[in-house]
Amino acid sequence: MTRRLLIWGNLALLVLFPISWGAPLLRAGLLPLFGLREISVLSGLASLRETDLFLAAVVAVFAMAAPMLKTLALAALHGGIATRRVLPAVHVFGRLAMADIFLIAIYVTLVKGTGIGRLETGWGLYLFTACVLASLAISHLTPKVFK
Repeated sequence: MTRRLLIWGNLALLVLFPISWGAPLLRAGLLPLFGLREISVLSGLASLRETDLFLAAVVAVFAMAAPMLKTLALAALHGGIATRRVLPAVHVFGRLAMADIFLIAIYVTLVKGTGIGRLETGWGLYLFTACVLASLAISHLTPKVFK
């Protein structure tokens, strides 16, 4: 049962991660009088790409590539395509994937702490965080279940 739950949960992440990239993470505005602009991982990358290509690449690796590579590696292990030798790579991808949550936390803290702008969290932030936490749990349980 646990084995099947891990497999299906991991496969669900292959769908949920891309949905979370397009979902609104935050709604931000400069002053309370002005409307809020929705920010997603994809819209944030598009904005960053125009101003700082290196930072856009770093965020793309942390927010998109690392979680997806980790999920694909676990799917290969669960499906019998890969062996347990893939687990060290899963561990590295998992550490990289957690860095994006840290970046979002810094952004929220800075904006709320300065009091200049207005910031509201969107449903995408909860979905994205749930995906990262589910991925963390799946990767933690996989070595114990798939011996």
